[in-house]
Amino acid sequence: MRRLRAWLRVARLLALLLVGLALASFVSLLERLPGERMPLRQRLTRWFLARLSAALPFELQVHGELPRQPMLWVSNHVSWVDIPLLGGLLPLTFLSKAEVRQWPLAGWLAEKAGTLFIRRGSGDARMINAQLATHLSRGRSLLVFPEGTTTDGTGLRTFHGRLMASAIEAGVPVQPVALRYHRNGQACELAPFIGDDDLVSHLKRLFDNDRGVVEVHLLPALSSAHQDRNLLAKQAHAAIHAVVCDVQEESAIAA
Repeated sequence: MRRLRAWLRVARLLALLLVGLALASFVSLLERLPGERMPLRQRLTRWFLARLSAALPFELQVHGELPRQPMLWVSNHVSWVDIPLLGGLLPLTFLSKAEVRQWPLAGWLAEKAGTLFIRRGSGDARMINAQLATHLSRGRSLLVFPEGTTTDGTGLRTFHGRLMASAIEAGVPVQPVALRYHRNGQACELAPFIGDDDLVSHLKRLFDNDRGVVEVHLLPALSSAHQDRNLLAKQAHAAIHAVVCDVQEESAIAA
């Protein structure tokens, strides 16, 4: 029965990928026409990611209120799964490392969804921040993972303050988001996508097991007005760290 359930999940995911391909192809056609296409691209991406999120073996629990104004979303990063889970909540533009663009199929879909790619150590942070500030100024929310990589979900790496500059320049608040994956009262060991993990193997592990739970905590927004970018990064880090570490303390008590 478990194997049958896993195959049904895979079949549903493959069907959704075909839908995603059709949407991305439609976006490619629109790119040849004059005019601004980003709002439509974001709405289509949200529609697709919401359905992709529902097809993944996780129960989604959202805590807090979705923002009603454009913000720079700042989240801890555990897995590629973070993207459909968050992107299905509101229309968002993502910032991702350049390597993702080279992923078969997924990289192309990410590009057509409007993802901005940054190459670590390339010195193009100023250019990327200008692009991010432009998006925010036009009323479009953005999501960044300021750790710069994924973790096992049990703690946080240092947040890179340079990614906060766009919120300060555009004059929009920062929305801290804390993600907590767990199953059976313990931190989930299947959700993290780290190291040399590959997408196919990770999907197999997820679909071969029962559903886990992911909590999305939308924490109080942080004002960026007259802020120092490094201080703003520390404030966001502290807010998210308090939630992520709390689950570790609960797990330790339960054990």
